[in-house]
Amino acid sequence: YFFLSHLATVDIAYACNTVPQMLVNLLNPAKPISFAGCITQTLLFLIFANTECLLLLTMSYDRYVAICHPLRYSVIMSWSVCISLVVTSWACGSLVALVHVVLILRLPFCGPHEINHFFCELLSVLKLACADTWLNQAVIFAAAVFILVGPLSLVLVSYTRILVAILQIQSGDGRRKAFSTCSSHLCMVELFFGSAIVTYMAPKSRHPQEQQKILFLFHSLVNPMLNPIIYSLRN
Repeated sequence: YFFLSHLATVDIAYACNTVPQMLVNLLNPAKPISFAGCITQTLLFLIFANTECLLLLTMSYDRYVAICHPLRYSVIMSWSVCISLVVTSWACGSLVALVHVVLILRLPFCGPHEINHFFCELLSVLKLACADTWLNQAVIFAAAVFILVGPLSLVLVSYTRILVAILQIQSGDGRRKAFSTCSSHLCMVELFFGSAIVTYMAPKSRHPQEQQKILFLFHSLVNPMLNPIIYSLRN
């Protein structure tokens, strides 16, 4: 529940960062957003997205310890360890987001100053730059490997170990309880990492602009909305 509280905080912040401005744009398309406001929205979106990836990784480790080492759980996952994992998630997520924004600020923007998106998303803002953005693209790909592929690989390792441990449980009741413990988290991992990897790592030629918008809408709005529903129903 300590990790869930931080996941809920990230989801609320996600929505508060993107939805109000998106509604303003829909109701009054002519009303502009300032450059500072746009960069701030991009920074906050990246912080919350990166942090959620790392929190999901932390939660998978928590489930691994709970199922594979139940008698040592309270020793391994002490309060100091839990706090350290959460602080590290927020710090790394914020640092990676800051790198992206610093690289954006060095670019010139000559116009047109119209973002073809629901909000100031990183890739859409980069399209407005009138300079070579290869460095930004390279850093985005490297960050995606660090924030998406790396954590997802570790999550899969955790759940492979969990699956092996569950299959060794003799009673059907015990197996159901273990699967129940992990199912909600595994569901959110599939939704979040799946949509994020397709958005940031798949070749852009395969996904037209309108399709990318739908993916971002799912990634930034539908996922945070589903999180409390899925976890609450499982509880």
